[in-house]
Amino acid sequence: MSSLFALRLFGYRLLKPLTWPVSRAVPIPRPTLFVGPDASLRLCASIGQFGYRRVMIVTDAVLVKLGLVEPLRQALLAQGIDVAVHDGITPDPTYPVLQAGYEAVRAHRSDAILAVGGGSAIDAAKVIGAMAVSGKSPAKLIGMLKVGKPMLPLFAIPTTAGTGSEVTVAAVVTDPVKHVKSAVIDPKLVPLAAALDPVLMKGMPKAITAATGMDALTHAVEAFINRWPHADTEQHCVAAVRMIFGNLQRAYDDGSDMPAREAMALASFYAGLAFTKAYVGYVHAFSHKLGGMYGVPHGLANAITLPYVLDFIKDAPLARERLAKLAVVIGAGTAGEPHDILAQRFIDRVRELNRGVGIPEKVAALKPADVPTVARAAMVEAARDYPVPKNMSLGEAETLLQRMQA
Repeated sequence: MSSLFALRLFGYRLLKPLTWPVSRAVPIPRPTLFVGPDASLRLCASIGQFGYRRVMIVTDAVLVKLGLVEPLRQALLAQGIDVAVHDGITPDPTYPVLQAGYEAVRAHRSDAILAVGGGSAIDAAKVIGAMAVSGKSPAKLIGMLKVGKPMLPLFAIPTTAGTGSEVTVAAVVTDPVKHVKSAVIDPKLVPLAAALDPVLMKGMPKAITAATGMDALTHAVEAFINRWPHADTEQHCVAAVRMIFGNLQRAYDDGSDMPAREAMALASFYAGLAFTKAYVGYVHAFSHKLGGMYGVPHGLANAITLPYVLDFIKDAPLARERLAKLAVVIGAGTAGEPHDILAQRFIDRVRELNRGVGIPEKVAALKPADVPTVARAAMVEAARDYPVPKNMSLGEAETLLQRMQA
């Protein structure tokens, strides 16, 4: 590691604790929540009651083709609302995708946005809503508290159970030239209301069910083991982990299992509440770069990376204690057993769940020549942004990535 790079990491780690009081002091709103079968239609009815008359549905072409968007459009039309549909959102939305959405909203003169889809659609809708009011480009919004003016009112209907974007203060965008993912972070991005409707998730493909479910687990676990605790986030983490271990395999095996689908949607919501305050860690730092460089879906990258990172941090006292607690939560042991044994059991259960839902153990796209680049990017992101329980050296990051190679 070059002395300049090491100094840069040291500076980030030295300054990071100063942001903790700020993160605790900034008020974070929570959306009004509709839960259960047909919750999406009840949310649409509430949009009319809010008084909005020109609503843009931001979604993707696949959901439109599957017919999931039309009932929502009709529910809005029935209230006399002028509705337009922008279905140009793609996975990991890039600057041009966001610009096209912004232009569609301006042309329609929308006074509210309804996001329908997975994390990419909801994140895109957040940024588009911010652009519509501020006039800023996506690049100018990247970072913390850059949104400025209140964005267009946003409502969210997630069709996957994983990202928690319907409750978070963040939106992830992709620079298509640099192949870098970055986050827009601002409490103004939190939707006014969200609907967790298991009916819309019934037809979710197995691979997406698996990846998004493990994405939610990653959010909950990283938030739980980080160094910036919040009493309420700990409760949300525990609930999310318990619900995911109890329901993800069921939802994967039988997509029409509505109680399991609803439980997974709630688990994702709880995990989103948790990591909004307690942040994530090295898993996300690696996954963001893997997604930006190779297009690996975020949930899948998190799912593969999670056990490798847990193997690394399990020796840190805080992480070992927290992982031991999670082992007890999922029934992998009892509270009186040694923490190191319990922590390892939890990691083993994570690997078992990955195998059960068809998650591969390696990243097929990861090239040996790219390992240093991915490692350095992950190190910077984690040192700058995340209160991880154990710091990683550049050599350790490269070794971890080499273990993940196919």
